[in-house]
Amino acid sequence: MRCRECGKEYPPRLLYVCEACFSPLEVVYDYDSINVEPGAFRDRPRTIWRYRELLPINEDSHIVDLNVGFTPLRRARRLGDALGLRELYVKDDTVNPSGSFKDRPAAVAVSKALDFKAAAVGCASTGNLAAAVAAHAAKANLPCYVFIPAGTESAKIVQASSYGARIVAVQGTYDDANRLAAEAAERYGWAFANINIRPYYVEGSKTLAFETCEQLDWTPPDRAIVPVGSGALLCAIHKGFHELTKVGLLDRDEVKITGAQAEGCSPVVSAFKNGGDEILPVENPDTVAKSLAIGDPGDGLYAAQVMRRSGGLAESVSDWEIIDAIRLLAKTEGVFTEPAGAVTIAALRRLLENGDISADERIVCYVTGNGLKAPDCLVSSLPQPIEVQPSLDALEAAHLEV
Repeated sequence: MRCRECGKEYPPRLLYVCEACFSPLEVVYDYDSINVEPGAFRDRPRTIWRYRELLPINEDSHIVDLNVGFTPLRRARRLGDALGLRELYVKDDTVNPSGSFKDRPAAVAVSKALDFKAAAVGCASTGNLAAAVAAHAAKANLPCYVFIPAGTESAKIVQASSYGARIVAVQGTYDDANRLAAEAAERYGWAFANINIRPYYVEGSKTLAFETCEQLDWTPPDRAIVPVGSGALLCAIHKGFHELTKVGLLDRDEVKITGAQAEGCSPVVSAFKNGGDEILPVENPDTVAKSLAIGDPGDGLYAAQVMRRSGGLAESVSDWEIIDAIRLLAKTEGVFTEPAGAVTIAALRRLLENGDISADERIVCYVTGNGLKAPDCLVSSLPQPIEVQPSLDALEAAHLEV
């Protein structure tokens, strides 16, 4: 592992900040020793583990495999036509085993916990990571402890509990839950996915970039639009594009990385637009996109820097725009996403309306979670069922549109 700021290196262990300057650590690889060609992937498993050389697990026997990844990259022709785009794709992570992209980092985190011989695993979560870590912990036969903010969607709590996780609902925000989880991880020596094992955990998310390029016949998109909570996903996707160039699988990695947040919690977008080098925390996030409601994002500053360096953009959108984007994506492409996934579609539409994006770009929107995670947010915006008597005459009298 290497410090992002001072460059100090550390051997693999349960450590997530530099002991010299307290900056984040990241996993590094010996890229010169990695020799892969596009044809090498033809017969590999259609999961994240097809990119084994670029994932930080020591022992193959420790890999926890729920068939995560290699999700569809859907050519969104009807949605593209509705928005006036030439070539739009949706990377559909709603179909992962626990229903979100969080299965990717969770698979790596729990596998790495086995590398470290950890007695238990866990996480702090707004819902999706809770389910993903709990599912992988169940497969690995490890105890799992999940810290969530009180008020998290019940569907996500039920899902994590069903896998056998112990749920700790913390009165307060996600940041409050995260602080308590960090203290528990330190006291008990547990491997917490997004805390003391975080440098390894985030490596799973970069497989979204690997798959995107492979599914585009080893070419990158012009622009990637990514939802932003902590900022880790955006940074990981950027790293993934860069790594494919370093190992010779791409000729170029000039992808415009664009971040999307909800207006009720948009500290990273605000920092990007203000041109500042400081993330101002949001004390009380208020948005329907609860998966993104992280007021003090750990990788927020790095995410803003990635967007600037790559020539990308950042945009925040209202709850109404997010809900409308859920319906638009579902009606045009048959993909049902939760609010955190729809934020990329809503931001894309806003950026197009503002003239910030060219209609000729090849764009990939990352849709990161299944709509069944948070269906309640849609109820008031949907039409009521048409109620009729059980006869054809009654049906015809209802004047259904064909």
